[in-house]
Amino acid sequence: MMVHGYSDRINHALAFAAKHNDREVRKGMRLPYGTRSANVAIILTKYGQDEDTIVAGILHDVVEDGLRDRLSREMLEQRIGDKFGPGPLDTAVTVAVRILDDDGVELSLEERKDDFLARLAQAPEQARWVCAADAIHTGSTILADLNRTIDPESVWGRFQWGKTGIIRWYRRVYERLRDAGFTAPIMAELVQVVEALERQEQPHMSSTRI
Repeated sequence: MMVHGYSDRINHALAFAAKHNDREVRKGMRLPYGTRSANVAIILTKYGQDEDTIVAGILHDVVEDGLRDRLSREMLEQRIGDKFGPGPLDTAVTVAVRILDDDGVELSLEERKDDFLARLAQAPEQARWVCAADAIHTGSTILADLNRTIDPESVWGRFQWGKTGIIRWYRRVYERLRDAGFTAPIMAELVQVVEALERQEQPHMSSTRI
């Protein structure tokens, strides 16, 4: 099937995500938060993914925010599923970090990570593509911000998990995808991002000769 980087449905999803993130900026930056949806779409398009997967990637952030706000599945279907179809909604929900489990019990921060990774192991191929593309974008954004600043701690300070926690999280996501048998070409790009983040934990050797 021929894949196009643009369609009315993709355009509608981008507009929907932009409206959802109106006036919201990335923590510690002036960059509009909605650029995340656009960049995930670009990555998925680069790898030739179909329209449903691209739309799911665009809406992933909106769905995750909805779950964080404790919207029910019925409300998500009314807001998103009715507009874009059940496929993209299901994919986005599968790779969204949840704050409540299936029984409505609130998860701790560590439990949210474990819950996400457990569901990722059982996720369909489309959901794994969205997860990988999102991880590439967010990880690359951290690296770009580190390259632009003289105060790395101002970047790491944005994250609840701290520097070590966030770096190890990206490694865990990559390993869970790999161990689940996801061998798509995007994994080569993802591991490059993970390894670049891990190098940030290594002490910088002085080049001064004694």
